[in-house]
Amino acid sequence: MTQAEVISDEPQEDAAALNVSPFEGPEKLLEIWFAPSAEDVVADDDVVDEKISVKRSGLRRVKREVWEEMLDIVKCKVLSVIEGVEMDAYLLSESSFFVSPHKLILKTCGTTLNLLGLPKILSIAAAPPPLLLSIHRLFYSRKSFMFPERQLGPHREWTEEVSFLDKLFGPGHEKSHRGIGAAYTVGSVNRDHWLCYVAAPSDEDEEKAAEEAAAEDSAARSAKQTPPPPQDFTLEILMSKLSAPGRRPFFFPDSPPPASDSEVSPSPHHARGQALSKEVGIADLFPASQTTLDAFAFEPCGYSANGLVRHDQGEGYYTIHVTPEEGWSYASFECNIPLPASSSSTSPSTSSDQIPDLETLIQRVVNIFQPGHLTLTLFVSSGADDSPIETAQHSFFKALTAKALGFNYKRVDKINYEFGGYDLAFASFERRAGFGYQEHQPDWNVVVEPTLNS
Repeated sequence: MTQAEVISDEPQEDAAALNVSPFEGPEKLLEIWFAPSAEDVVADDDVVDEKISVKRSGLRRVKREVWEEMLDIVKCKVLSVIEGVEMDAYLLSESSFFVSPHKLILKTCGTTLNLLGLPKILSIAAAPPPLLLSIHRLFYSRKSFMFPERQLGPHREWTEEVSFLDKLFGPGHEKSHRGIGAAYTVGSVNRDHWLCYVAAPSDEDEEKAAEEAAAEDSAARSAKQTPPPPQDFTLEILMSKLSAPGRRPFFFPDSPPPASDSEVSPSPHHARGQALSKEVGIADLFPASQTTLDAFAFEPCGYSANGLVRHDQGEGYYTIHVTPEEGWSYASFECNIPLPASSSSTSPSTSSDQIPDLETLIQRVVNIFQPGHLTLTLFVSSGADDSPIETAQHSFFKALTAKALGFNYKRVDKINYEFGGYDLAFASFERRAGFGYQEHQPDWNVVVEPTLNS
């Protein structure tokens, strides 16, 4: 797979003004679908990218400089990019940006102005020659902020964020954007909770579109003998109160970045990020032979990484961001890679040369950061032949029980939610009082120091 192309080795120039301590680790996540799939936006005049020998259709035809104008509004900059087969993965000074032919994912932390980039995104998509004129679906979500008083613009209050989105997707915009938005609060409001805004087609439009798509897909698959598209799947693991051993590797106060290797990573901060990824086990979350990893180590502390992973159904992403400072430590993991069904055995799979099941993946991530608190969300598109809610419940039962996480956590919240065309499984865990962190050993050789009180 292609290597990451470095754009800048320096974070946002005015980051000191925007993101001084304490730093807000929890991200704002904006996901916009302009069509149900990449195949729905393929045009006759696709641009062929000779570097990766694939066609660049839809949103992937937009030049990087245009996206950078949008990111300037959001108050972040591009550090590097992986140009994959099916998507482009931009590593940002504040988190990540993913571009597929038919959808965008913008994930930003700190005091960035995520939603202020939305009007520019809509303008880019509608610019002549028009790429995509209407919204198929939109998701905006975030965990409750640690320091809400530090946020800027519409992000100062959840009600302001909802009001901002309603001006674009509220009542009166049904015809132009196929459906209207709705806001949700998931979890206990006096603890960590999860906030979500969804704009989707109405039930009537959804049923009609599903019937039309099913008929078209059936005929197309019969002609091409191709399998049906996989379910859309997004997993988030949002971790806070990281243990001292989980935080320590992400500080770099005294040593200079290692010398860069131009064949692997052409900048010192990227080279250090790659080395750290191997040291703590991030590089081993998915098979190395199927993964292109782009990582960046910030000074004096902090870490971000994007990974593109080839799998049987195509290409997916995962992204990790770490704020290690004591008092507001935070780490997040997100991926949309289809995971195999969990093993029927009592222990999760441990092979490093295959994509892990959900239980194994959660354990690998938690072993790295050893959080005192974690929230997990699993978003799954509704399937025609099964119950997404039951599937999610079964997956969480295996992955989020105390046994699966090393006998050290208790579940404090679990909620299943149905949206139009999607289902959400939400759960929160806390480390049990009086228990130190007992590492549940993965299959790779990683030395973890004894637990220290953070």
